[in-house]
Amino acid sequence: MMVTRGQIGFVVAAFAALAAYPLVAGSYGLDLVAKIMIFAIFALSLELLVGGTGLVCFGHAAFFGIGAYATVLLSPGYAAANLLWLLPAGVAAAALYALAVGALSLRTQGAYFIMVTLAFAQMAYYVVHDTSLGGGTDGIYLNAMPGVPGLFELKGGVVVYVFAWVSLLLVFALLAAVKRSRFGRALAGIRVNEQRMRATGFATYPYKLAAFTLSGAIAGLAGFLVAVKDGFVNPELMSWHLSGSVLIMVILGGIGHLRGALIGAFAYALLQEFFQSEAIFGGFAKHWHLGLGLTIIASVALLPRGLAGIPAQWAARLAGRASRRAESHPGLKGRR
Repeated sequence: MMVTRGQIGFVVAAFAALAAYPLVAGSYGLDLVAKIMIFAIFALSLELLVGGTGLVCFGHAAFFGIGAYATVLLSPGYAAANLLWLLPAGVAAAALYALAVGALSLRTQGAYFIMVTLAFAQMAYYVVHDTSLGGGTDGIYLNAMPGVPGLFELKGGVVVYVFAWVSLLLVFALLAAVKRSRFGRALAGIRVNEQRMRATGFATYPYKLAAFTLSGAIAGLAGFLVAVKDGFVNPELMSWHLSGSVLIMVILGGIGHLRGALIGAFAYALLQEFFQSEAIFGGFAKHWHLGLGLTIIASVALLPRGLAGIPAQWAARLAGRASRRAESHPGLKGRR
């Protein structure tokens, strides 16, 4: 798929606006957008599977939660951990679990793959929910924020915001490079027709396993960031509800587009904030799931290509109208 200048310009403008946002934002806005950027990283990790490889994973929250829990559990009590080893450790924990899950679940297809990934996610959920390892239902706290000695500590809204912004930028650039690489083109071929890829000599299983592991690692990075931002983790980070939410983000933004994952994460979070606002909806705000659900249903029905596909959808409609006008007025076509 060719990337147009308009699409590149949109991404550059979006990252520039996010970089400038702390100059005008209050503490609440800063915390909200930092949270959305973290979930945008999470959505990008799933986009690699769903849009890049054609694998619908319904247990992706497990990798997100493992990255978060590993960050807290590996932190040395009340002493600040060194970011240079804690971050890779959290990402590696999520990647290793993704490697194990992928090695088994990728031997299935379709609905069976979805159910197997969900089962593995629920296993991880109940390990932290029902045992003392993860503090049970109460969760556990990160007592000291990690950092790089002598340089900075991930403490304070602006510092965490900037770190999340840099992480989002690097993840987006990495996945953009992957998408244009031979590896990314092989994944695209698997998404379109895996049988044909096998017929041309590609062993598709290693490619899918590598994509699954990379996706889990990126989700683990998002988990690390949410643990640092909130200073607290609980089993809900691994719940199937969260796996469903991030899948909705990808669909809402537009499957097959990296920018779609960004747009979907922001749209989903802002819609949630909108419907939860008591200033706008009063007592009905407690039923915010209803308004959000109806909006998502309408979006999927009216925008089959997602929010990222709106320009192309409008262009196609305008071209269709122009074509029908020319056919109904042959003289106009002749004058051209």
